[in-house]
Amino acid sequence: MPTDIPTYSTPGENRQVLLARRPAGVPQASDFELASASVPEPGNGEILVRNVYLSVDPAQRGWASAEANYSAPVPLGGPMRALAVGVVQESRHPDFKAGDALYGWFGWQDYAVATPAQVIHRATQDLPLAAFGSLLGINGVTAYLALTELGRPREGDTLVVSTAAGSVGSFVGQIGRNLGARAIGLTGDDRKVALCRERYGYADAINYKTADLDAAVAKAAPDGVNVYFDNTGGSILDTVLRRMAIGGRIVQCGTASVASWNPLPTGPRNEREIMLRRLVWSGFVIFDHMARYAAACDDLARLCKAGTLTYDIDLAQGIEEAPGAIASLYAGENLGKKLIFIG
Repeated sequence: MPTDIPTYSTPGENRQVLLARRPAGVPQASDFELASASVPEPGNGEILVRNVYLSVDPAQRGWASAEANYSAPVPLGGPMRALAVGVVQESRHPDFKAGDALYGWFGWQDYAVATPAQVIHRATQDLPLAAFGSLLGINGVTAYLALTELGRPREGDTLVVSTAAGSVGSFVGQIGRNLGARAIGLTGDDRKVALCRERYGYADAINYKTADLDAAVAKAAPDGVNVYFDNTGGSILDTVLRRMAIGGRIVQCGTASVASWNPLPTGPRNEREIMLRRLVWSGFVIFDHMARYAAACDDLARLCKAGTLTYDIDLAQGIEEAPGAIASLYAGENLGKKLIFIG
């Protein structure tokens, strides 16, 4: 069962963060508005969840946008789509009871009426409640499954990770190290360079904003990069691609550096690099891999308890922090997984 469950209130109204307008690029605080509604009541087969921690995720940019994405955009005037960690207040479903801690699609609001389809994970591991929105949330599980299933690092491989101190990248480097790879982190902040080296176990870390990235990667990986776990796309990807080893694997997990996909951006042609280096370039979206989610959580929890995997949480206080949180995330202001405590 989860530990360190904070004391939380059960207000008589449901505060919500509504999507007021379609963002142009990264959502800003002005794209949202705060509102209140009555506390909803669950029907047959439903549960009422009191959210405790709201998650802030890079994918919310796509969910709020009208740009092509893997899911329908959030309706204007509706609560912002979001993952959250909450506690069941009332259940009208036989598989859930009051007091159960859950992680799922509960939105940026105090309360959510949910069906079992909206529950991603039942919080059963012996870890702090906040860990279910970070280490055992989509960030940690994405890092674990994307790296092990698509990157497939082997003993002695060189693994390069972009946004290496971020909510996904910080786990990728640690998991890669546990698998015997030599991990090199790319980040745009000297504080995060230090975190990569001193806390997340990277063998080396590079500030791509101040270094000659091509020369730095060549020096750090003289025999080439065997696995590149990419969360940024853009010019960083273009640079690392040309330092890949023969038979290297690229895991495309994000495109945070691309300001807009409408119109489509242009850049170097990469087909010849892929052919000559015999690269495997795979895209990863966690929602294609939900059948392995619970097993991945068990593995991550074991690594954490063994002391070979750590996590950090950048915790904001109050639902009022939500509207500007996505913009803050894309500005790189967070140190650790961004969560908002609304209890």
